[in-house]
Amino acid sequence: MKKLLLVSAIMCAPVAMAHNTSDSSISFSNDECNVEFKNDVRIKPNELEIFKANNQHMLFTAEGELSINGEQVALNSAQRQAMTDYTDNLRVQLPEVANIALEGVKIAGVALEEVANAFNINGLDNISALMDDIHQEVESTFYLQGTFVMGQQSFTQFGENFEQQFEKQIETAVESAVMESMGSILVALGSELMSSGGDMQAFEERMENMGAQIEEKVELHAKTLEKRANSLCDDFVEIAQQETQLTAQVPALKGYELFTIKQH
Repeated sequence: MKKLLLVSAIMCAPVAMAHNTSDSSISFSNDECNVEFKNDVRIKPNELEIFKANNQHMLFTAEGELSINGEQVALNSAQRQAMTDYTDNLRVQLPEVANIALEGVKIAGVALEEVANAFNINGLDNISALMDDIHQEVESTFYLQGTFVMGQQSFTQFGENFEQQFEKQIETAVESAVMESMGSILVALGSELMSSGGDMQAFEERMENMGAQIEEKVELHAKTLEKRANSLCDDFVEIAQQETQLTAQVPALKGYELFTIKQH
C-alpha cells in the first residue's frame, strides 16, 4: 500500500521550478555538472544572436558573417569555421532544454493516466486540458514565431508562471477528478478485495504490486529523461570549454559566452 500511496502523493504533489535568485545567472548544478548559463540567445533558421544584460549583442549569419552591435567583424577562414562549428553546436544542444521540459510534462501525464486506469477514475478531461496548457506554456517560453529563445528572463518567467498559474490548478483538478470518481474507486477497491478472498494481507499485496507496476513504468521514463539531462549537462561543459577556445581566436566575442564553469 505504501508504494501506491507514494504514487498518489507524487501525482498530487505541487511541482515547482527552482531557479537561482542569488545572482543574475541560471545554475545547472549537481554532483557531475557545475555550470552557469548567462546572456540570452536567439536562434533563427539563418542567424544566431547573443544578447548581454546591457543589450549589447552579437550576430552570426548562415553566410559566416559576424557583427557586434551592428558593426562588421572581419574573420579569416579559421575563425569563420570556428564560429560555424560553435553556432552549429548551439543549434543542436540548446533546444534539448525545451525537449526535456516537454518530455517531463509527458511523464506527468503517464503517471496520471496509469493511476486513472488502475482505479477507473473518470473526469480527467480537466487534467488533460491542463497538461496541454502546460505543454503550450513550455513551448511558448522557448519558441517565439519560429525563433528559439533561451535566457535568464525566459527561465524566470516560466518558473513564476508555472508556480502561479498551474500548481494550484493541477492540485484542484486531481482532487476534483478523484471526488467525481469516488464511486468507481470504491468499486475498484472492493473488486480487488473480493479477488483476494477478503484476505486483507493478500489485498494489500495486490495493491502494492499495482502501485509498484505504475511506479516502475513512470520511473523508467523518468530515468531515461534523467540520463538525457545529465548528458546535456556534459554538453554544456563542453560548450563552455569551446567558448574559451573561441574567444581566444576571436577576442571580440569576449563577454558574449553563454556558459561558464563554476569555480570552487
